[in-house]
Amino acid sequence: MRVLGLDPGTATTGYGIIDVVDGRFRPVTYGVIKTTAKDSTSKRLQIIYTELNKLLAEYKPDSAGIEELFFGRNVTTAVTVGQARGVLLLALANANIPIGEYSPPKIKEAVTGYGKADKAQVQLMVRNLLELEETPRPDDAADGLAVAITHYQYQHFVSLYD
Repeated sequence: MRVLGLDPGTATTGYGIIDVVDGRFRPVTYGVIKTTAKDSTSKRLQIIYTELNKLLAEYKPDSAGIEELFFGRNVTTAVTVGQARGVLLLALANANIPIGEYSPPKIKEAVTGYGKADKAQVQLMVRNLLELEETPRPDDAADGLAVAITHYQYQHFVSLYD
């Protein structure tokens, strides 16, 4: 099974793609989709949409997970991240890819066993679970991989009871 994980953002959207073979995680690719602040919001959203569609066409994931919006104190940031999430969800829906959505605590719990784990703990577990020599960089890429791992684990659990 090939799983895509997405950590949405307007400036940087992290992604990670893993294969799961015989219950073992294998990294396929990871990275970020970047936009620049000098571009208009509509241009930035178009870049995110176009780049995700390229990833979908090249890697053909079977399923995808996306981080839910975490609403902090900065309303402006929440709105722009929400716009990026919408574009990502649209691209996935247009490609008929099943989607799961996960809160940051659910992702932390699925990857580390503790819903309040810090970023370093999540990154260490991503590295260990994927048997990588180095921690994926930038952080957003590691987060994308964490979402992919989470999505697989939740979907696998649900499938056991179907």
